[in-house]
Amino acid sequence: MDRTYQVGRVVLCKAGREKGRLLCVVGSEGEGSEQTLLLADGKERPLERPKAKNPKHAAPTHTVLDSGSMSTNRSLRRALAALAAEKTGSNRPNGNGRGGS
Repeated sequence: MDRTYQVGRVVLCKAGREKGRLLCVVGSEGEGSEQTLLLADGKERPLERPKAKNPKHAAPTHTVLDSGSMSTNRSLRRALAALAAEKTGSNRPNGNGRGGS
């Protein structure tokens, strides 16, 4: 697997149903031009059922999650939500603007 897409790397999807969403690389299949990334977000794509995606359709970020953040779907969701909030500058955990959780 290319070091750009190492396990734990957070990627931004550029195409498909997940376009614009952050997902985490949990593995890969194939080599070279036949490579497919296995991506999960802990919700629509849990660790048990990752999405297979062409690397051309995923932009790597500078963030790599540790194994603790990828141990459960809950911890993966929380890590990705924190990154998304950081990216948008939002400090609203539940997204409704009222604070709380």
